[in-house]
Amino acid sequence: MRIRTITNWAYGITMILTALSAGAFIMSSRSAEDERRAVEEHLALDTLTEQLEMGAEFSSDEARFYVMRGEQRHLDAFKADEETERRRETAAEQIAARDISVVERTIIEDIDKQAEALDVLEAAAIDAFQKGDKQAAQQALFGPEHERLQTALLESAGHLRDITATRTGAALDDARRRSDQWSLVAKVMLAITGLLFLAVLYFILRRRVAMPLVRMTGIVNRLAKQDYAVEVPVDRRRDEIGEMNDAIQIFRENGLERERLDAERRADQHTKDLILQMMHRLQACENQHELADVVARFAPQIFPGIAGSLYILNEDKSALAQAGAWLEPVNAQEAFPANACWGLRRGRPHMSGTGDGDVPCHHVEGSGVATSCLPLTAQGDMIGLLYLEERNGQVPVLEDARLYLELIAENVGLAVANLQLREKLTDLAVRDPLTGLFNRRFLDDALNRRGRDNAEEPLACLMIDIDHFKRFNDQFGHDAGDLVMQYVGQILRSAAAEYGNAFRFGGEEFTILLPDHSEEDGFRFAEMLRAQIGAAALSHSGHILGAVSVSIGVAVSPGEGTVDTLVSRADAALLDAKAKGRNRTVLASSLSRPAQETLRA
Repeated sequence: MRIRTITNWAYGITMILTALSAGAFIMSSRSAEDERRAVEEHLALDTLTEQLEMGAEFSSDEARFYVMRGEQRHLDAFKADEETERRRETAAEQIAARDISVVERTIIEDIDKQAEALDVLEAAAIDAFQKGDKQAAQQALFGPEHERLQTALLESAGHLRDITATRTGAALDDARRRSDQWSLVAKVMLAITGLLFLAVLYFILRRRVAMPLVRMTGIVNRLAKQDYAVEVPVDRRRDEIGEMNDAIQIFRENGLERERLDAERRADQHTKDLILQMMHRLQACENQHELADVVARFAPQIFPGIAGSLYILNEDKSALAQAGAWLEPVNAQEAFPANACWGLRRGRPHMSGTGDGDVPCHHVEGSGVATSCLPLTAQGDMIGLLYLEERNGQVPVLEDARLYLELIAENVGLAVANLQLREKLTDLAVRDPLTGLFNRRFLDDALNRRGRDNAEEPLACLMIDIDHFKRFNDQFGHDAGDLVMQYVGQILRSAAAEYGNAFRFGGEEFTILLPDHSEEDGFRFAEMLRAQIGAAALSHSGHILGAVSVSIGVAVSPGEGTVDTLVSRADAALLDAKAKGRNRTVLASSLSRPAQETLRA
């Protein structure tokens, strides 16, 4: 029941009880008034009866004293008793005028007759005494007739007193009883009213209003401080407090929902910020190794529940190799054929391992783990693959993060494509297109950097020339000459890959720089190259080209000279090797200075 309804009922009942209490008090007051009137009537009747008795006795005594003593004062007192007689008559009239019974009225009439007879007898006795007949007067006042009349008068007065006392006492008792009853009713009504008021105070104001409000005050204060973790107790009452409790619960739920949305918004913004940071880092990468490291560092921060690997396609687009990984994906392989991935086949993201997922890719080892393959594309070309898997059976996140993952894949693909394009452009700028070796410009830059930054560190330089190269062009054509150039360039590139760099100096001449190599090391390396190059007989278009031989000149710095003169000293040694019959290695230190100058000239 609603508090308003309860309070209205309590107010109405209180008003009714108050009205009943007032009525009871009024009736009690009236009963008290009746009691007072009964007491007054009892006192009045008793007084009047007493006046009748005293008047009769006083008059008789004064008459007797007069006839016995003959004193005038007694006669005067007897005569003065006429006033008493009038009072007696007045008292009798007053008693008769009251609401008395028939018996009382008859007794009063008898008293009046007896008093008159007694007065007549006493007046006759006094008159006889005044005439000198004292004996007759005394006989009349002390005789049996006077005694009879006086006794009858007193008995009638006593009887009247008893009857009036009984009647007025009964009326007094009845009035007192009614007064007590109405007073008790009024007190009961007041007690009920008080108990109702206390019940309203305790059950309504304290238990149903004050206590819930005190409890809600603490909850509201915590909610005001945005502490939505506070628990709002369930209140099943359908009243104002219950509605307030429901409103507070709704407010708390709205606050929790707002906090959840704010947390999602902050998490989403944090994810966007991390993705933006990763994009900026990707744009600044100089090679694919740096790019893979950036992806491996940022991916776990963006999606802590997703492990993954970055794969790059090889040049002929036939296989993928792992460039980087994060959070230790359990189902990833280091390398696999391109046709083993459904995502690469279809050219679109491919999910598997979930309840409604697609068929798993062939490169995914194991099952029961949700995986996603996101192809990396740029300008319509396939670049690589972003492989992702949910780790440790966590709450599925791949589907929820699909939009961001595709965005990351798109940017990673563009970054890889840019790096590959940059590498291609760099290769075109620093490499010889025929042999794939670094060109003369890159050689000059490398020597300048070496002379500027590391001039005091050992560096060996090999100048290499293909013997009788013109013969291949003249006898078998320029294509055969190109084949010989590519053959020598491949051997030089493979041999120098671990120790230094190989360059095409120009025409059929090549250069190799070997850091941290002495002259003896350079000589051994040159002899190894001559052996490898001359080990195979080449053929072209069905023609045997024969074995290829090279002449090599070796110079070092800073022992025999500076880096600036390194190439010229190696070139002088090469010229000496060619002058001595070719297919040999000559050290620049073995040449005399005049010889070096002659050769250079």
